[in-house]
Amino acid sequence: MYVSKKVNYDSQPSFVSSHHIISRTRTAKKAMGTSEGTRTILKAGKVFPTNDETAEGILLHDIDLTHGDQPAGIMVEGYVYESRLPEKVSAEAKTAMKEIKFEEYNATEGQ
Repeated sequence: MYVSKKVNYDSQPSFVSSHHIISRTRTAKKAMGTSEGTRTILKAGKVFPTNDETAEGILLHDIDLTHGDQPAGIMVEGYVYESRLPEKVSAEAKTAMKEIKFEEYNATEGQ
């Protein structure tokens, strides 16, 4: 398996709202990615593997799948700002991801 170095493809706001998270390594399949120019990318914040009752967690970083399947860090426990995720999380996925808590971003938090 070809393992690529980590590359950020755009600047996006952080969706993780807590310092304490638990992640697991899973394999991201090339078919999961979307084409961006000559690259195949799976974007951070996507529900993994799919946004339904089979959801295991949320992808922590962009993954370059251009050269094939890649290891991926999947958040399985912690807090996320739901409004900062790239897609709306389905009710089925939220039920499946029991240890991920969804909250709204508060711009005045910590001031």
